[in-house]
Amino acid sequence: MVGGSVMTQPEGLVLDRPTKSDAAPDTVAAPQGTVGEKSPAIFAIPAASLALAACGGGGTDDNSIASIFTPNVSIAKPATDGEAARFILKASLAATEPEIADIRSVGYVAWLDKQMDIPISQTGVDWLSSRGYDQVTVDEFYFRDTLADNMVWNQLITSPDPVRKRLAYALSQFFVVSTNGIEIQWQSNAVAAYWDVLNRNALGNFRQLLEDVTLNPAMGVYLSTLDNRKEDTRTGRVPDENYAREVMQLFTIGLNELNNDGTKKIGTTGQPIETYTNSDVSNLARVFTGYSYDYANLVRTPSVRFPSQSVAPVESVIRPMTSDTTRWSRPQTTSEHSMLEKTFLGTTIPANTDAPTSMKLALDALFNHPNVGPFFSKQMIQRLVTSNPSAGYVDRVAKIFNNNGSGVRGDLRAVFKAILLDDEATNATGLTSPTFGKVREPVLRFTQWARNFGATSRTGNWTIANLSNPGTSLGQSPLRAPSVFNFYRPGYVPANTAIATNALVAPEFQIVNEVSVAGYINFMVSAIGSTNGVNNDVKATYTSELAIVTDSSALLNRLSLLIAGNQLTDTTKATIKAALDATTVTNTSSLADKERRVYLATLLVFASPDYLVQK
Repeated sequence: MVGGSVMTQPEGLVLDRPTKSDAAPDTVAAPQGTVGEKSPAIFAIPAASLALAACGGGGTDDNSIASIFTPNVSIAKPATDGEAARFILKASLAATEPEIADIRSVGYVAWLDKQMDIPISQTGVDWLSSRGYDQVTVDEFYFRDTLADNMVWNQLITSPDPVRKRLAYALSQFFVVSTNGIEIQWQSNAVAAYWDVLNRNALGNFRQLLEDVTLNPAMGVYLSTLDNRKEDTRTGRVPDENYAREVMQLFTIGLNELNNDGTKKIGTTGQPIETYTNSDVSNLARVFTGYSYDYANLVRTPSVRFPSQSVAPVESVIRPMTSDTTRWSRPQTTSEHSMLEKTFLGTTIPANTDAPTSMKLALDALFNHPNVGPFFSKQMIQRLVTSNPSAGYVDRVAKIFNNNGSGVRGDLRAVFKAILLDDEATNATGLTSPTFGKVREPVLRFTQWARNFGATSRTGNWTIANLSNPGTSLGQSPLRAPSVFNFYRPGYVPANTAIATNALVAPEFQIVNEVSVAGYINFMVSAIGSTNGVNNDVKATYTSELAIVTDSSALLNRLSLLIAGNQLTDTTKATIKAALDATTVTNTSSLADKERRVYLATLLVFASPDYLVQK
């Protein structure tokens, strides 16, 4: 349940029971593998097993950690394994038995601090380099955008710092750059450098993150600041306004003035107050002129296949953009930065102010705008915890953004801790609240599957590629948003639902429809039970599950805890258990029979509405 007294799913998402007119067949055949694979499907899905209960769970929790930032507070710890797993699944990418034991031992704060302290082991740029994907060879890696997909999947599935990666992924949906819109040489390397910006700054300061995002070449290409030139009165040319508009609308202050709790301020006309005008956009656009690739001490390399053509140096898409024209690929002595006065949002940058100073003053002004705290905080709460946070929850987090307790504004580590440790996020009453929770997005489901079941890459290349197709894949792929507005809008309301009736939102439902639901199930059937692995490369092992496969209750209990944080209702578990017990599996059963039971149990948990809605 989420977003209303009773959650009304879009047609085709969940059926409580088949009707006469839409009854399902006895089995749904598994597809013939994922893209690039032709191995036969090795198990079928009992259709009745997919008709699972949509809501359930309950309990109370006196173990509040609302006062976690006050001195001398007693150490708050999860009271049950389920509570521990649910917290981990909000903060991280998968729950494991050792982590559950650890958090129950040391408590929420100590566990989270320990996870946040784990250093970055390998950057996305370095991973591409380790595979030789930054070399000019006959393979022409500089034209391959799918290498960015393999890079980010590798980062999400294998990195030893899953909390940081979870936060970086949330940031990638706020500061959006999509591989789809980066049509340059070394596209994948540019996207990897952008991912590294988010990853590096995920626990740093918002102001530094904003600057690094602004100067990143991938963002420069995506939102047109790269080679954005000053005005020319002779030709009528004016600076491109794309980034100026989006940095305000999407990355900092939003469209309307906000109270600190995220609610809109209302003007004298009874309408919300707009944050900026067209004049603000055109003036701010002057700030983002005069930047290009940094080519200092770099040279182009002849193509191996076509020696008469040259390839840009890969470092140029990794380094921050520069306004120093002597460092450009075609050096010049005159600046392309607008020297006009720049007045926006009540700030005036005097005429003849150079590019670096103009950018510093502009980003400072945006960073210090009172909207940033609530605007950013609410969306991060939506990405990590719940689609409909209370105004009080937003206010508490925004206050930490405004001041971490030591006079520092924009401390992201403090902000994310405030989000995850808030009583509204951890209190078990959320399990039964019809307005609490969020749909688990497909990228996180697939990542969780891969991490929980020991997925490895046969080739080391993590050839998962782009999974955006809703009919044949997940319907979502990291760093592949269809536009700068992300995969879904934070205020999306599915029409004709109880969510709409109750004036609530459900962002992730924007990518849920009849096609995507069927596509997700079919893709997971193939991924879970594939003989050769996803794209003949990435395959899970299920070692722990096969060890207890003869005990269907033990197997189901393990999956319920680790995958769903014990959110599966008794009704759901009984339905899945009946499907598992339809075929007897003993110690003498064949490995194929044992695997089929594990695959079926895994699929049915991942298809269950109890799992699909994170509480």
